[in-house]
Amino acid sequence: MRINRQILINVATDAVGRRVRQDRNVLAALLCGSLLGDDYLLGGATDIDLVLIHIDTPPLEREVVRLTDEVHLDIAHFAQKDWREPRRLRLHPWLGPMISSGRSLHDPQHFLDFTQASVRGQFERPDHVFERAWTFLQRARQEWVWLTENAGGQTDPIMTKRYLKSLEQAANAVASLSSAPLTERRLLAEFPERAAAAGQPGLYAGVLGLLGVSQVSPDTLGEWLQGWESAFEALSAAGRPIRLHPARFAYYRRAIQALLAGERPLAACWPLISTWTLAATRLPVEHPARQGWQAACRQLGLCGAALDERLKALDSYLDTVEALLEEWALRNGV
Repeated sequence: MRINRQILINVATDAVGRRVRQDRNVLAALLCGSLLGDDYLLGGATDIDLVLIHIDTPPLEREVVRLTDEVHLDIAHFAQKDWREPRRLRLHPWLGPMISSGRSLHDPQHFLDFTQASVRGQFERPDHVFERAWTFLQRARQEWVWLTENAGGQTDPIMTKRYLKSLEQAANAVASLSSAPLTERRLLAEFPERAAAAGQPGLYAGVLGLLGVSQVSPDTLGEWLQGWESAFEALSAAGRPIRLHPARFAYYRRAIQALLAGERPLAACWPLISTWTLAATRLPVEHPARQGWQAACRQLGLCGAALDERLKALDSYLDTVEALLEEWALRNGV
């Protein structure tokens, strides 16, 4: 399939048209995500992010539809009632930016027109920017609290998954001060610019240290890719999370390979280890693919007693981010 931005937008429009004809419950449809910008491909693969708003409660929250090995639809479903408070949506750290920047593909009753106009109104007001960033930080701190309460040196992918979630939320607290939050494939690749924009470029090195990737080489990350593939492919249909849908295999694999070959090869560690950890949570303890994940996490210091020690550093990092947000708020009159 020949890929360019306009072709993919046409594909999205056609997909929405078919869905609307098949399902009278669909009230409106929104195109969002990387396709709205110029840098939508990573490793020659991308997804088409769609939001469908339903008159009544939809039968599922999210679905992935394969188009080709390189492209899939990633569709989020919401009930109309969930979008009836635009002022609340404006402050949501993920939905706010998504709605504000989104492009309407179907809106015969002008529901999206009203919602987007309300969300976009004063969207960049400093107190609203601060609220979205602060929400990310509070979520990061909540994960840290849970981890400290459950620490005990166990090699459990749930512990690693929640540690990574805390780190991701902290990074996006910083990123949200200057733009939309960063998504999984590009988190480490684009975070240096966001940290610099916030006046704290050293926060990027802090993320690398907390992730443990500063202790490994790009070659090592490349060697881990085979173990990642084994874990991805080992998931059963019943136990596979939607984020690791088979249609997203090339989406992640090509991104990891492209990042490894880019200017910041260590940025490949984030999509690699975050998705590998998620897969490990769904595999039996004795499964060889989970054993490969465990070996990689031991080298990164992301499991067992090493992770317990890493929580102290994460605590300090969250304090630094909190101080940054408070200083930003003072400078901007919040």
